[in-house]
Amino acid sequence: MSDSSEPQVATLLSLADQCVKCGYCLPQCPTFALAHDEGESPRGRIALIQGWLGGEIDDGPRLARHLDNCLECRACEPSCPSLVRYGALMDGARALREQRRPRWRRWLRRAVLGLLTRPDGLRLLALLGTGYRWLHLPRRWVDGLGRVWPAIRVLDPLARALRWPRSRAQRESVQPASTRAASVQAEIDATNHRPILFRGCVARLTDQPLEAAAQRLLAQLGHPLEVPSDQVCCGAIHRHNGYPRQADQRLAVNARCFGERVIIGLASACVAELREHGGFNAIEVCRFLVDQPWTAGLQLRPLSATIAVHEPCSHRNQLRDQGAIYQLLQRIPAATLTPLPGNDTCCGAAGTYLTEHPETALALAAPKIDALRQLAPDYLVTTNTGCALHLAARLREAGLTIPVLHPLQLIEQQLPTDVEGASP
Repeated sequence: MSDSSEPQVATLLSLADQCVKCGYCLPQCPTFALAHDEGESPRGRIALIQGWLGGEIDDGPRLARHLDNCLECRACEPSCPSLVRYGALMDGARALREQRRPRWRRWLRRAVLGLLTRPDGLRLLALLGTGYRWLHLPRRWVDGLGRVWPAIRVLDPLARALRWPRSRAQRESVQPASTRAASVQAEIDATNHRPILFRGCVARLTDQPLEAAAQRLLAQLGHPLEVPSDQVCCGAIHRHNGYPRQADQRLAVNARCFGERVIIGLASACVAELREHGGFNAIEVCRFLVDQPWTAGLQLRPLSATIAVHEPCSHRNQLRDQGAIYQLLQRIPAATLTPLPGNDTCCGAAGTYLTEHPETALALAAPKIDALRQLAPDYLVTTNTGCALHLAARLREAGLTIPVLHPLQLIEQQLPTDVEGASP
């Protein structure tokens, strides 16, 4: 398989050859920490890719296991003195492997990914979730099954979280009445200057309260959002699973939809994908709110509570702007902010990884739940949809009643009651 004339192979070898095998990445890698196996480290995976592309090893079970086990959390990248683009290398290696799979396997894989990213697939998932909840399976059954089939511990809470996507009328109804009335003419004159809310895909089924809160909060602070109905998935799920062409197709649709407009993203992973691969003017909502001037004299209501902050890998290692979360929450008087211990390690959600490698995902979440049990915060906040679902499920499983929210939801919760009538 070592045909160095293939541009794709040559590009991957060039990326891999940047690695000097120094080992600085090893302490940062969650899978290496769990397995203590060189093949489960970034350095080991790069060596395996080099051997595979050079023809020294086959694309067999060992290579597949080690490459598939990678979370693509990219914690290795900030520590790499050679600035290896490990995420691009892993995406490219997975794409090349997918190209060489039998056609039926590629078709099946794309069908599964379509369930998570296409509107009709999302509606089907919502129906499946409704049907699953209708079964009313006793908790003890799920717990018992989880001892022999760990995947049910991941799939059960995900199925219970799925809700039917909101209609356009429902999305528009969350804007405060006074703001709607005052902005009719402004909509006619300045729609093309309003920021756009990026909705994501799975979040449409699981994070509907967050989307509604974002629309309310930004409208109340003088930044009403447009929510185009023809926007699609950011493409990250396809790219990280070896389908870059399908990912780029989704970015192209969004480019036609968004143009040069400012895009506000609620999920850090989506913002990272839109910015890194699509070149969009995409801003994570915490950063947007920190940088924008607030209504003169606006003071959030005090909240005497401890807020534990989970920093998703996409926020730490791709956007590298997790400080915006703390800056935003510091606007809440009397609140105590504390980073969640182990923020430098992935929680195990990692897009579709959660459902494909449940045992690893559960093992990576366990130390975070132990830390939360010790901290006993009043709230846990995170800026990533998958992380929120995963951690909330693990907290419920552990019998802990700590609400898991987006930072934006806490900010909206503490707005003074008369803010709607204030002018920016």
